[in-house]
Amino acid sequence: MVKTKVEAGICGFVTEIEATSDDEQNVSFKVKSDCEKIQKLGEKLPKVDAYSEISTGFEGELYKVIRAELKGLLLRLCGSCRNL
Repeated sequence: MVKTKVEAGICGFVTEIEATSDDEQNVSFKVKSDCEKIQKLGEKLPKVDAYSEISTGFEGELYKVIRAELKGLLLRLCGSCRNL
């Protein structure tokens, strides 16, 4: 299991991410966030084959879900956040 805490600078939201794997290959995620958009994204993250994700790079299942949920993502600001 791996845990990380992300403290977004511009909006101040805090997100905690936990990744677990029972077989050292297939990974599940739990996301807890102050940001409604990120919390919703976390609920849609699929269980993924880590080796497949590495080999597909930015075309993997995780990035497909992230791109679909966070449309309009800007380089420095979260484009899905309309509170800025």
